[in-house]
Amino acid sequence: MVKDKYNSVWVSYSSIGDFLKCPRLYFLRNIYRNEQGNKINLITPALSLGQAVHGVLEGLSQYKVEERFLRPLENSFEEEWKKISGKKGGFKSIKEEVEAKERGKNMILRVEKNPGPLLNKTVKIREGRNETPPHFYLSETDNIVLCGRIDWLEYIEEDDSIKVVDFKTGKNKEDKESLQLPIYSLLLNALQKRKVSGASYWYIDKDDAPLSVNLPGLIESKEKVLSIARRVKTAREKMALSCHYGQGGCFACQPFEKIINGQAEFVGFGEYNQEMYVI
Repeated sequence: MVKDKYNSVWVSYSSIGDFLKCPRLYFLRNIYRNEQGNKINLITPALSLGQAVHGVLEGLSQYKVEERFLRPLENSFEEEWKKISGKKGGFKSIKEEVEAKERGKNMILRVEKNPGPLLNKTVKIREGRNETPPHFYLSETDNIVLCGRIDWLEYIEEDDSIKVVDFKTGKNKEDKESLQLPIYSLLLNALQKRKVSGASYWYIDKDDAPLSVNLPGLIESKEKVLSIARRVKTAREKMALSCHYGQGGCFACQPFEKIINGQAEFVGFGEYNQEMYVI
């Protein structure tokens, strides 16, 4: 019998992160649909800033190496910023937006002055059908699909390998227990054939170059990710998706409770036709 991926339990770095923070948050962001049949999401200045910066940098992969920096990146940044300016980006004042935009612009200028791996060829993982993210069966037995996108894959011609570059626009460093790299390892092993010869986080708010990190082994990665994915599946089947703090909710799920209770402002549609709100 051929399995239907669209009836499988899909997990990703972000959805697993939601579940670990709060099962109710996971339900409201990943399962719940409103009366119009749409999913909901909260937009914040930090998310908007990251979206604009990632849009510029990831967009460079569409160009040939010799063409990537012919046009000032600041021009591209201005275009990306228009998409999230004002309430659409969760900004509550002109001052807040101006400060965020200045931070983003400085990140873009930092990369333009220190392009590093962005001067090299890149490799892309093919998207799934119907614009779904790259994905594969993490476990056919459990009917669990793992999906995700990687910011940048630098191609190393010397040994026909690839290196992962993940752009970080936040102020904090990635937690050592983060599942991001284990998930990247699994995706790359399943969806492409080249050797992965390195990985790095690029904290572009303060660093001129990416910081090398170790990719975990495949066996360890699968055990860790699949273990949590099974917990997600079990919780979905039992609908055990309440907040650990009870009816009052926690810092993670409370903003989404406000959205469904009509206490948030609709500002437009996001990716996959999500309804976006600000508090």
